[in-house]
Amino acid sequence: MAYFERMRDSVSEPFSPDVIRQRTAAGWQMVAIEWRRELPDAEAPTDGQFDEDVPYGLRVSDDCTRLEADPVEHQILMLMMDLVTQDFSYAEIVVRLNEKGYRMRNGRPWDRVAIFRMIPRLIEVGPRFFSSAEWAHRLEHFDDLNPAGKPDQPAR
Repeated sequence: MAYFERMRDSVSEPFSPDVIRQRTAAGWQMVAIEWRRELPDAEAPTDGQFDEDVPYGLRVSDDCTRLEADPVEHQILMLMMDLVTQDFSYAEIVVRLNEKGYRMRNGRPWDRVAIFRMIPRLIEVGPRFFSSAEWAHRLEHFDDLNPAGKPDQPAR
């Protein structure tokens, strides 16, 4: 079975055909173009219509029948969880995420309010994360870095 890597480009300026040429030359194949517009009041969803966002860390599968893990958002959530459990401040979590080049879904850098708003999602995914092999591997690495069992001290 073939495996595919996917990438999503957020567009914040006028679209350039050079981007398509660069991606194609690098081996990427365009599979979709997503458009959005602000709905006029007459077209806004009525009460009872489902209009919630896909939970952070998930995306709609290619066959549009289920939700699946979004690899980048999953890594962001895992890093957030790692830093929260080590008692890092929101400000330090923001610094770490932005230094790694991670951005929010809207393409903007992370800020403290956005981290605060992610806490319910971290609580929701926590049990699954804590029982995963990836978390166990992170704990082994954490023990190697801190043999005395003292938590890593956040930068102030």
